[in-house]
Amino acid sequence: MVDRAALAAYAGYVLEDATIPELPNHYRGKVRDNYDLPDGRRIIIASDRLSAFDRNLAAIPLKGQVLTQVARFWFEATAGICPNHVIEYPDPNVVIAKKLTILPVEIVVRDYLAGTTGTSILSLYKKGQREMYGVRLPDGLRDNEKLPETIITPTSKAFHGGHDEPLTPAEIVGQGLLTDEQWKTVSGYALALFAKGREMARERGLILVDTKYEFGIDEAGRIMIADEIHTPDSSRYWFAGSYRERFEAGERPESFDKDFVRNWVVARCDPYKDDVPEIPADVVLETSRVYIDAFERITGQPFTLPDPNVPVLERVRKNLAGYF
Repeated sequence: MVDRAALAAYAGYVLEDATIPELPNHYRGKVRDNYDLPDGRRIIIASDRLSAFDRNLAAIPLKGQVLTQVARFWFEATAGICPNHVIEYPDPNVVIAKKLTILPVEIVVRDYLAGTTGTSILSLYKKGQREMYGVRLPDGLRDNEKLPETIITPTSKAFHGGHDEPLTPAEIVGQGLLTDEQWKTVSGYALALFAKGREMARERGLILVDTKYEFGIDEAGRIMIADEIHTPDSSRYWFAGSYRERFEAGERPESFDKDFVRNWVVARCDPYKDDVPEIPADVVLETSRVYIDAFERITGQPFTLPDPNVPVLERVRKNLAGYF
């Protein structure tokens, strides 16, 4: 466990902008900077930007490294289950990957009646809906209860700032988003990946509640997983040791609380309308600590702190010099 005193040295150690002019075809996403090389490879640099409410709120020290290395852990652990886009990792914040054509359906796998958004299965269930995403749920389920079986809740993939929309398997095939064979492949991969993640999480005292997967097709037509897998940003984890007691008491399960920044902002303004006040350093550092804790609990490995005297972008540029 990285203690707070050691983490204080990284208060200003952030990668907020990963613009590297020597690299071609730059695309800046919410939290990642991407560069497409002429030979079909893609450079993906995970920044430390924290995005919420349709804006970047802050830069969280070491967040990009945590997400890249958690995803690496899972890509390596599941390579025998599903092919992935990874080629190599030249830097703790960087993955060199195959450039894929991303499929227009996002696959979300769920084991519990949970969620907070208006289209989550918990929100829909509490409104009385029992048929959703092509699945029928029984009456009598309680908030955060284990589902009778693992389900997939697919949504349309919004590529240009639109909103994801719920889909059923019949709609996915009927609308030509995926062929029947493609749907069978991605849903089979998703369930197998989730089962492996659930098993490994259980060994570490965690419950893998739900997660999202993004799949793409390479130049040979092979379907493989892209983006990230089982990270604390793409997945919901609960602590197994306290789950039963909290569930029986009707309390929210204990989890990695990465929402310090979001909660701090919401308590002080309407982030969709108002200017966001400057976020205190202690709130930012506590969020960093939670991300590092998540890495260590999920992987069972100690987190490697980089040299705080070498700026992140300087290190990334040096490690990517061979691609200029």
